[in-house]
Amino acid sequence: MANSLFETTYNPDVLTCLANLSNDEVFTPPNVVNDMLDMLPQELFENPDTTFLDPVCKSGVFLREIAKRLIKGLEKKIPDLQKRVDHIYKEQLFGIAITELTSFLSRRSLYCSKAANRKYSVVKFDDVQGNIRYKAIEHRFQNGKCVYCSASEKTFGPKSRPQGTESHAYEWIHTLKPEEIWNMKFDVIVGNPPYQLDDGGSKASAKPIYHSFIEQAKKLNPKFLTMIIPARWYSGGKGLDDFRSSMLSDKRIRKLVDFFDSTECFPGVDISGGVCYFLWDRDNKGDCLIETHRNGSVSQATRPLFEAGSSSFIRFNEAVSIVRKVAARKEQPFSKPISSRKPFGISTNETIYSKNAPNYLPCFAYPENGFIPKNKVTENSGWVDAIKVCISYAYGERGSFPYQVIGRPFIAPAGSCCTETYLVIRTCASTQEADNIISYMSSEFFRFLVLLRKNTQHATKTVYELVPEQDYSHPWTDEMLFQKYGITKEEQQFIHSMIKPFAGSEK
Repeated sequence: MANSLFETTYNPDVLTCLANLSNDEVFTPPNVVNDMLDMLPQELFENPDTTFLDPVCKSGVFLREIAKRLIKGLEKKIPDLQKRVDHIYKEQLFGIAITELTSFLSRRSLYCSKAANRKYSVVKFDDVQGNIRYKAIEHRFQNGKCVYCSASEKTFGPKSRPQGTESHAYEWIHTLKPEEIWNMKFDVIVGNPPYQLDDGGSKASAKPIYHSFIEQAKKLNPKFLTMIIPARWYSGGKGLDDFRSSMLSDKRIRKLVDFFDSTECFPGVDISGGVCYFLWDRDNKGDCLIETHRNGSVSQATRPLFEAGSSSFIRFNEAVSIVRKVAARKEQPFSKPISSRKPFGISTNETIYSKNAPNYLPCFAYPENGFIPKNKVTENSGWVDAIKVCISYAYGERGSFPYQVIGRPFIAPAGSCCTETYLVIRTCASTQEADNIISYMSSEFFRFLVLLRKNTQHATKTVYELVPEQDYSHPWTDEMLFQKYGITKEEQQFIHSMIKPFAGSEK
């Protein structure tokens, strides 16, 4: 019994169970690293001239797993083990740690010693760092922001941090010439970059930075690039629009592996919108092999990242045929008349009163509805007297499908307004028209198309871009929509597997 327990629970690899620094700096499990390395041409690991760089070392797991492959792959060319290891570690493997602590950890993983020139290091270097360097640098602030990464001076400036603490000014992205860090060419660049930094905005606002590490890597023009990052870039926004456009139009991305639920890739780590990793192949252009992981199942299809006739990346392979059928009708997008944030110019922190008074309006707000002076309406004042269909701006879900996707739309009567908690979907001529719009928005078909653009809890008007406009002189059901667009039984079943009925609905 004791031996059986030992065999099933003993884990000899500490890097499989290492606690993460935070949701922004996630350690990569060794099995995921090896899945990423499997995408590379395996002959790279049989070539003594192939060079590898991890510019964002945390645990050292990428370099360690590459070293294992090289040690095996070069066995015939360099038979002596010590000579082989010396060559690999000194001439082929290079890293840049993101903090001093992770530099120690990475060297310990690769060299078996946090100091590369000590007696316990499997390879003897002339200095402590070996080929895993760490350089403590500072942000360069201008107008309260770092000119390289937009970090907040209020949070990361020298006056705000206790002496001796990390600046999180990552060397790889705090230079205009990353090629000068090592002064050499690299065949393969790999890694899992930090995800975001405080940008000094309200409510713990943070700016994505992972894309900057990828853009820097491309400046070195490696033969191959593979990194694992949050999947929120599919939708752009907050500094990611140019990156999104560049990635989705780049024919050198030959494989994309997507996890809608991040815990299927990083056990115990919940990252909004999921995660993905990719293979960028400099010398080979073509369509991309897209592998989607959902509820433990895997789907693969080779197709363009940009769907024809759409500005979108369709995340699920099974959804492509549905999107094409909808797009073929060339109907107006449902998103066009939807309001922007703050439809009436009223912030969420505006005071909402519990009692009505002269020159006050009913106001839909969170956490409680109430009343607000009419003069607080600074935008779209003409909408106040109209019947409106509204919906919450944010709706979050986690875990396995099916999802609800959006909050319940509701009717805001004439003579009312709302805070920025809500979007105004439509202004309507009658309550019947509003009810018909809500019937459409409640359908699984509608919410499925929203899901394809909604990668985070936020639901701006852009997440409705794949949804077609309808005639609202009558209510809509899924059966009517499936018939109109020729949705097959198999496609219907996929929609049902992704979308759950609204709670309390008849279905």
